[in-house]
Amino acid sequence: MTLLCLDVRNSQTVVGVFDGDELTASWRVASLDTRTADEWHLLIEGLLAQHAAGPVEAVALACTVPAILHEMRLLLEHHYARCAVSIVEPGTRTGVSILMDNPREVGADRIVNAAAAGVLYAGRPCIVVDLGTATTFDVVDAQGRYVGGAISAGIGISLDALARRGAQLRSVELVRPRGVVAKNTVEAIQSGMVFGFAGLVDGIVTRMVAALGAEDVAVVATGSNADVVLGECTTVTAHVPDLTLIGLRIVAERNS
Repeated sequence: MTLLCLDVRNSQTVVGVFDGDELTASWRVASLDTRTADEWHLLIEGLLAQHAAGPVEAVALACTVPAILHEMRLLLEHHYARCAVSIVEPGTRTGVSILMDNPREVGADRIVNAAAAGVLYAGRPCIVVDLGTATTFDVVDAQGRYVGGAISAGIGISLDALARRGAQLRSVELVRPRGVVAKNTVEAIQSGMVFGFAGLVDGIVTRMVAALGAEDVAVVATGSNADVVLGECTTVTAHVPDLTLIGLRIVAERNS
């Protein structure tokens, strides 16, 4: 079965194609809230044609941007009406029990990540660190239940804020500098971002592991900015770039 997965975030959208359990292709595109359903359809079909994928038989969607979600619903209604559709929202069978004060507040992306972690690391508690527009930490217990997490600003947001609010600062390329003690302004910003966020990840993960009181905790990193930070982190045990797409496939299977 050809499954189309759409992971729509604030800055970027990941489009993935599964043939059964195998992810055969994925792409990242800008999440433009001005893009119409028809424009989304042309974009997606162009990517699928490039991949020479077979006819789409099912679609799984997780969207955290309300303005885009409206267009995505129109996209599915008008262009994929014959497909089995799974939209991650309240009432969707995700297989994840959400132990929060208000389960409806938990973002679709975080629920999908938890679904993937619960399967990939079954029987072990897991912390998912998603380094995207926001930096999120999500805790899944050994029973696969979502038990809580933390949210911080993402690297991109922090860089943009420095460039806007710092009179003598500017946007820089997000890469590892030569060292933590920088010799120029550009590398000083890079040092603060790369090593600062690595410290953020390690600090919060260490506290979460202590709160869980467990010895064998999987710490999984994903997200568009994970590559930049992971080399400086000491607590992350695995990097799964396609974790959200895997979670969407699992949710689609549970709703088929």
